[in-house]
Amino acid sequence: MNWSIAFEPLLDWTWLGAVLVPLALLALAGLVLRQRGAPFRAAAMAALALALLNPVLLDEEREQLQSVVAIVADRSQSQEIGDRAATTDAAVEELKARLARFPQFDVRVVEAGRASETEDRTETRLFGALDSVLRDVPQSRVAGAILVTDGQVHDVPARLEGSNAPLHALITGSEDERDRRVRFENAPRFGIVDRPLAMTYRVTDTAGGQEAVDVRVSVNGEQVAVETAIVGEEMSLEIIVPGAGRNIVELSIDRLDGEITDTNNRAIALVDGIRENLRVLLVSGEPHAGERTWRNLLKSDAAVDLVHFTILRPPEKQDGTPINDLSLIAFPTRELFVEKINDFDLIIFDRYQHRDVLPILYYDYIAEYVENGGALLVAAGPEYAGAQSISRTPLMAALPGLPTGQVIEQGFYPRLTETGQRHPVTRGLEGSGQEPPAWSRWFRLIGIDRPEGQVVMDGPNDQPLLILDRKGEGRVGMFLSDQGWLWARGFEGGGPHVSLYRRIAHWLMKEPELEEERLTASGRGMTLDIRRQSMSDDPGVASVITPAGARIDVPLQAESPGIFTASTVVADIGLYQVANGDLATLAHVGPVNALEFAETVSTTEVLQPLAEATGGSVRRLEGFAGGLSMPGIVPVRATGATAGRDWIGLRTTEDSILRSVDRVPLFGGFLGLGLLLLALGSMWWREGR
Repeated sequence: MNWSIAFEPLLDWTWLGAVLVPLALLALAGLVLRQRGAPFRAAAMAALALALLNPVLLDEEREQLQSVVAIVADRSQSQEIGDRAATTDAAVEELKARLARFPQFDVRVVEAGRASETEDRTETRLFGALDSVLRDVPQSRVAGAILVTDGQVHDVPARLEGSNAPLHALITGSEDERDRRVRFENAPRFGIVDRPLAMTYRVTDTAGGQEAVDVRVSVNGEQVAVETAIVGEEMSLEIIVPGAGRNIVELSIDRLDGEITDTNNRAIALVDGIRENLRVLLVSGEPHAGERTWRNLLKSDAAVDLVHFTILRPPEKQDGTPINDLSLIAFPTRELFVEKINDFDLIIFDRYQHRDVLPILYYDYIAEYVENGGALLVAAGPEYAGAQSISRTPLMAALPGLPTGQVIEQGFYPRLTETGQRHPVTRGLEGSGQEPPAWSRWFRLIGIDRPEGQVVMDGPNDQPLLILDRKGEGRVGMFLSDQGWLWARGFEGGGPHVSLYRRIAHWLMKEPELEEERLTASGRGMTLDIRRQSMSDDPGVASVITPAGARIDVPLQAESPGIFTASTVVADIGLYQVANGDLATLAHVGPVNALEFAETVSTTEVLQPLAEATGGSVRRLEGFAGGLSMPGIVPVRATGATAGRDWIGLRTTEDSILRSVDRVPLFGGFLGLGLLLLALGSMWWREGR
């Protein structure tokens, strides 16, 4: 029971003061002047004041509130080193068991530090979780917080605002741990393909020293060098960027005896390879309405350096024009097709026919150029079906189809073949998803016989329109119509000529994104995303090897024609190997060189300043012979000490909830009336004598 006295005046305090203050002054004056009967008058006035103030005796029934204790268990990836996770589990269970003996404590346990499936942050952030678990608790009810962690916490605040509760930290791991790691000091984000890229790195060791360490250098999973590094010193490194797009550069060192983890014995740098401008040679033959279509497209591409020659006057034409007036510069055939032919990434013949401008031997050089890895595109017109067709030269060995001599002159809609719906050059081409396609008609097609390679577009009567083929190490494309300019001019609404022409050119120049068979993977938070381009109906499952060496099989699901994808949530940060069929790739999940593994040796120094500022303590859990050394738990009052040599204190609250109140008026009823009459009667009696 909680007894107290309260006043419930019968009059408003203003009126009460107006009545009682003058009476009190009169009674006080009588006492000061020692008038006869002054004590009786003062007693009567006091009785009247009590009657008006109406004192009440209160008996309150209150329920004492519990103090809230927060236990934060660190579940970050560094806590999986050694027996830290087991130590954490044992410590949390022991804390819960000990705190259960104290009914005044409300224990709340929260786990923190593990990144989510889509979160690309892997740091040990415990104080955000602590704020969340205590968000609905007033500061007066917070008994304290106990963190069970390895001490490597990355969101430690400068101070805990408005809190009088102690912060205690129980540290897992050993005091004599050792770790060696390698990290990039300077790793450019971009590099030029086939050019050297300068980088720097450093090997560090918690034990110090300046030992020589072998560092293996791998690019896209293939070891390219073994460097010698001195521990603690910044070392230089030079690699050759192998290809366009994402490249993974990995440094790795051997694990030491007694080293707590080898997770940070690898460092990753992601380098996006950028090609120097692609060089394209465009040779236009017979003038036609769409002659500048290819030129305009290639000139608009900032990644392309274009060399363009147009043959307007064949050598056999004799009209008396002086030779110096025939062109601005002479057509450097030998320089282009013999001396510097290998400098070009793509050669395009646009309605070109053999008229002795090029010596017959040069066509053999072009065929050899394709066989050795070059790219050739033939945009054919009626000339291709004629007597002077380039198919009647040694270039025929590189061509995917020979003309039948037929030129089909009729309106038709270019359509994607079944192969074209899967091929990256034509897949998803805007307007192809309906029948007829949402683009304009063309009116000319050159007939060919027995096409080689992949027919991705066709015309009337399923005649090939666009063929893509591989010859040796090189690639060849053949457009069997010169009507693409109708799309560029907007005839009947036009068509997607820009995307189609650009994809053809970039496929010929071996752009990785346009490969028919391609496997890529990437990390999204702690999710591994896999994407497979394939011309097959079912590429099977993807085999994934984790950083720890475990193997998992991930089924690939069809997303669209030629595209298969899969996603799987993984547990570890690091480099994953993904394979499907004959293809393999690498993907890094989680942040590159995660802060979580920048420092892995357990420590008391990070949390010590904040814990001491709150009156708490930081101590290791490792006890004698590797056992668990748990401190005692002591409830303390608001002003008591909260830490000792072998104990930690948690504050108890004085907050409570009022359940009921019993009221007993002290100056009411017959008792109050009797006392008032007695006081007034005594005053009257004394005044009457």
